[in-house]
Amino acid sequence: MALLKPKELRAMRHEDMAAKFKELNDELMHERGVAAMGGAPASPGRIRALRTNIARIHTVRREQEIAEEKRKREAPAESKKPKEKKAKKGEKRVEVKKQEEKK
Repeated sequence: MALLKPKELRAMRHEDMAAKFKELNDELMHERGVAAMGGAPASPGRIRALRTNIARIHTVRREQEIAEEKRKREAPAESKKPKEKKAKKGEKRVEVKKQEEKK
């Protein structure tokens, strides 16, 4: 089994990455079960490779979540106009107009 490259993972759709994660997780559970029963694994480095691939999937997912959160935070901030503050009870609302500089 070859290690998955982050570039390949970023190119995958979310559903494909979730399916790959489930597949790798099932394989890891099977390999750990074989090792726990005392059986000799067919490939000694397979458990480590599976764990590495799962960790890479977690990392890429988290990067995508952070990028999505950042996009959500920045998009509304650009489109919003500054709001006028409402006057508190008993206070009068004062509007401040900007004066244009005369040249």
